[in-house]
Amino acid sequence: MQETDMIDKRQFYIDGAWTDPKEGRDKEVIDPSTEEACAVISLAGPADVDAAVAAAKAALPGWMATPAAERIATVERFLTVYETRAEDIAQAVSTEMGAPIDLSRRAQVPLAVKHIKGFLAAAKDFPFEAPLSDASADTRILYEAVGVCALITPWNWPLNQISLKSIAALIAGCSMVLKPSEQSPLNAMIWAECMAEAGVPKGVFNLINGDGAGAGTRLSEHKDVDMISFTGSTRAGIAISKAAAATLKRVHLELGGKGANLIFGDADAGAVERGVRQMMNNTGQSCNAPTRMLVQRDVYDATVETAASVAKSISVGPAAMPGLHLGPVVSRAQWDKIQGMIQQGIDEGARVVAGGPGLPEGLNCGYFVRPTVFADATNDMTIAREEIFGPVLTIIPFDTEEQAIAIANDTPYGLSNYVQTADGARANRVARALRSGMVEINGKPRGPGAPFGGMKQSGNGREAGAWGLADFMEVKAVGGWAI
Repeated sequence: MQETDMIDKRQFYIDGAWTDPKEGRDKEVIDPSTEEACAVISLAGPADVDAAVAAAKAALPGWMATPAAERIATVERFLTVYETRAEDIAQAVSTEMGAPIDLSRRAQVPLAVKHIKGFLAAAKDFPFEAPLSDASADTRILYEAVGVCALITPWNWPLNQISLKSIAALIAGCSMVLKPSEQSPLNAMIWAECMAEAGVPKGVFNLINGDGAGAGTRLSEHKDVDMISFTGSTRAGIAISKAAAATLKRVHLELGGKGANLIFGDADAGAVERGVRQMMNNTGQSCNAPTRMLVQRDVYDATVETAASVAKSISVGPAAMPGLHLGPVVSRAQWDKIQGMIQQGIDEGARVVAGGPGLPEGLNCGYFVRPTVFADATNDMTIAREEIFGPVLTIIPFDTEEQAIAIANDTPYGLSNYVQTADGARANRVARALRSGMVEINGKPRGPGAPFGGMKQSGNGREAGAWGLADFMEVKAVGGWAI
């Protein structure tokens, strides 16, 4: 792509208007399918961050005082606008982060609709103001906005995270500054256009682009930011927590994962294929992916054979190509990391039964990874310990239920785990024993409005539904309320 063909997005949305940066520096956005630049943005400097925060701070009192019913109506208008821009957003996500266009249309974009509708349903029943109890009716419990929020979102499921944070913050009465990933900023800029068209008051929603070391750190340290809501790596979450500590702001973290999928001998016939495809969805770039498959010994060999067969059947191709294939991973740095992890798995003695290092056959450019399955792994291997964030599955055998639980919990992470068994009592028992914020049994997803989040080094927040709203609110107790 010639430089003249690149989309020029070197502006920020601050105080209700698109403005040129005060001290930004240019950065190209790379299409991971072609390794060519598709757009140019500006990375915010300190003055740009300060301007966005100042706009949010000025808008906060008025938005906090706006009745909840009006804030909810604003989000309803936003949803209408967003749905008219669905194809624009799908194309942006596909180009900038490599999601195949069909995946972008059927999953990436609709996830935001799902979350918005979930928040609207939760908000209409949310106790923004309620008596403490019948016996203490003159003590009022008030939920009010936490304040100015910095929202730092990742590139892998961008609309998912932007919607979980910004819509909850809007309904809660917060003002905000969104800093999307500099690797996938275009969809967020369309989101800002939707905010403007929906009539969100100026200064309530602001957007800047920037990197973590620059804009991310500035937001984390900023004295006028009351809360950081961050989704990304555990390493970055630790850095943000340290930067935010000096101002004692609230820090909400959704971090990495190394989910275990426990396959018991009586698992249903589709459990293994379901687990492989779920793990490799979005090219393995999901924090809640079931990346460790723990398999009971009596079905181990058959499971390895099935997993390898499924992985070998998965095709890989450019994001613009229609179909149910895997696209590229997001960047050269990510590709290099994944290749290093695959080689480390080989060096540490795991057996490659599908895929392996290098580009898939027929592809000579783009950040494409071969769908890879390791068997005969142990839980102390690097591929079982570290988050790879690519289409790489690690299979580990176990003998007993107790051993399976011990292996699953032997990780610094605690985001999501999975259980496959026909024994309902065992499924419930294992789900209780697993140290993670979420558990899915036999392919059954969590219901609408269920909280998303983890424990240990997977973070400390809960997003979606009533829990997601509450995360953006302070609780105020008032005695002597006039009744």
